[in-house]
Amino acid sequence: MGTVGNGTAGTDGADGERRQLINVAYRLLGSVTEAEDAVQDAYARWYGLPRSRREEILSPGAWLTTVTGRICLDLLGSARARRERYVGAWLPEPLPGRAEGDHPGGAHPGGATGAADPADQIVLDESVTMAFLVVLESMTPAERVAFVLHDVFRYPFAEIADVLGRTPAACKQLAASARRRVSPTGPPVTAAGRADVVRHVKEAWESKDIAALVGLLDPAAVMAADGGGMVGTVLRPVEGGARIAEYMVAIADRAPGLVLLERSVNGVPGLVAERAGVVMTVAAFDIRDGRVTRIWVVRNPEKLRPWAREG
Repeated sequence: MGTVGNGTAGTDGADGERRQLINVAYRLLGSVTEAEDAVQDAYARWYGLPRSRREEILSPGAWLTTVTGRICLDLLGSARARRERYVGAWLPEPLPGRAEGDHPGGAHPGGATGAADPADQIVLDESVTMAFLVVLESMTPAERVAFVLHDVFRYPFAEIADVLGRTPAACKQLAASARRRVSPTGPPVTAAGRADVVRHVKEAWESKDIAALVGLLDPAAVMAADGGGMVGTVLRPVEGGARIAEYMVAIADRAPGLVLLERSVNGVPGLVAERAGVVMTVAAFDIRDGRVTRIWVVRNPEKLRPWAREG
C-alpha cells in the first residue's frame, strides 16, 4: 500500500518536508483545510524552538512528522464530537484532478513558502480514493494514525510509537486491527472500466432514464450526501439501486441548468455538476463487477473550494 515514501530532511532541511506532511495529514484527516492547518501548526512549533534546539535535531522530517501526527490525533479525537453534531452525512473533502499546466504530481517550486495550493501537493493514488478515506473514517483515531503511517507511508512502528505515546508492539496491533476494517475489494477495476461505467451513469442521468440507471446500480447500492446543513440534500443515506435511480432523476427535474462533467475525483473517474461555470456538486463512485455500489455526493460549498478553479 506504501505509495509516498518517507520524507528526508536532505539539503532542504525542515522546509522541504511540507509536501510530505500535507500528504500525511490529508489522509489522516480527510480535509485539505484541516491538513494545511495541522502542518502550519507543526511548522510554528518547529520555528518556535530555540535555534540551538533545532540544530540538535538530526532529522527535522521525523520531528515534524511526529508533531504533525500528534496534532492530527488530537483533531481526530475532537472531530468525533463535532461530527455527531454535523447536519447529515460527513464526507471527506474531494480532490480535483490536476489542471492542465499544473506541475507534475503537485510538486510546486516554492512549496516551502506555502504559496502552492495544498490540494495540488497531494499525491493522487489509491490511498486517497473516496472509498478508502471513508473506510479510514470507521477507524479509531489511534488505529487510523498507526495504519496510515505504517501501511501507506511505511514509517516504522518505533517512530509511530512516538506519535501515539504507545509501545511499538501496541502500534503494530492497532495497525493490524485497522487493516481488518479494509475489506477485500475483489478483482481490480481498470481505470477504463471505471470511466465507462461513470460515463454511462452520466448519460442515463442526463436522459432521465431510470431503467438504465437501475441497470448500472448494484441492487444494494448506497448513496450518501454531504451538504453540511448549508445546501439542500438528503440527510440520510439512500439505499437500493431503484431508490437511488428515482432520486437522481427527481434531482435532475428540480435542478435545471446543471451541466454534468466527467472529472477525476480523488484520482479516479467521477462526476461534477456545474451551474453557470460554478461547481455545485462532486460525486465519487465505488464500482464492483461493472456496477456502482456506492455513491458519495459532496455539496457542502466549504468542501468544494479546491474545485473553484475547475469552473
